[in-house]
Amino acid sequence: MRGVGLAVLSCALAACGSAPKRSDPPPAAERGPEHRDAGREVAHAPKRSPYPPAQEDPSKRGDYVAGGLYAPHIPDSAPDEIPDVDAIPEPEVKAEPRSRIGNRSYAVMGKRYQVRDSADGYVEEGMASFYGSKFHGRKTSNHEVYDMYAFSAAHKTLPLPSYVRVTNLANGKSVVVRVNDRGPFHAGRIIDLSYAAATKLGFTRQGTARVEVRALTPEEGRGGRETAARTPPVAPPLATVEDNAVSADEFERWMRERGIRFASAAATPATPTAPAPAPATPSPGADASDVLLQLASFSARDNAERARDRLSAGGVAPLRIDEATVNGQSVWRLRIGPVPTARVQELSGRAADLGFGSAQIVRD
Repeated sequence: MRGVGLAVLSCALAACGSAPKRSDPPPAAERGPEHRDAGREVAHAPKRSPYPPAQEDPSKRGDYVAGGLYAPHIPDSAPDEIPDVDAIPEPEVKAEPRSRIGNRSYAVMGKRYQVRDSADGYVEEGMASFYGSKFHGRKTSNHEVYDMYAFSAAHKTLPLPSYVRVTNLANGKSVVVRVNDRGPFHAGRIIDLSYAAATKLGFTRQGTARVEVRALTPEEGRGGRETAARTPPVAPPLATVEDNAVSADEFERWMRERGIRFASAAATPATPTAPAPAPATPSPGADASDVLLQLASFSARDNAERARDRLSAGGVAPLRIDEATVNGQSVWRLRIGPVPTARVQELSGRAADLGFGSAQIVRD
């Protein structure tokens, strides 16, 4: 059509000497309503992505292995070029019916997941990752086509589809994504973003980032920007500085900010408190190269035990509480390990998902 238009224009210019001169269009005030409406529609036309929608790649069908993962023997990759993410429109947050496929409870790698009835009120902090070329053109869990150049995401339990705003807590960048897939099934991660979304948040180079994921509703407006602007700042992680013990009041406030509740003593049978293990004593069978990770330091042992119980319930192990004296005061240090260095990133990620700061290697 572009070539036809140029040819017609050339003919028009060539005949301009003999053709009658066209009069200028009437001023906007004199035009009919149909002309004014047409101009308004063009001015408010929805933003369109410069990247064509992904088409299904039949070669990527099937190829599951025991446990429910897709082709784990094939490494994922990202394109060489960096997409112009500012030209890609964020999805419009709107009410959609639940997909007929992908919203039942399911199991992957022996673990069962229960899909939430609704995304309303969902807010979570944790680690985000992204997926790219390996899955581009493959059907998602609700049988749409994964497009790494669109703003989408995979989540383990949110209904399909859902809309969430994901904010990179390291740099404040955020993006609205449409959840239409399941995952990630890697320990310590709460959401898997499309390659374009991860590029928008600025973490494709390192591969993961700590984020806030917040569900959106149509009432919050396109992208929920107004709501995001009113959101109070995220509470800082629990102290991890070795000699900065967390007081009982600080620990209670930290728990309230995250909505953490522990069963009361009356609701659970009392258990004797085990004596604190000797600091930095290697566990039986521990390798000399294993390391000890410290998460926090408490001025009250019972707070250290409550934090330990939360981590234990979240699958973090082995855990220990070491007593020490700092500036004449007793402190209780919550630690993981000793563990092989290869597990440091995994365990630190799990602890971060549960609201704790990054684990730090310590040597006594």
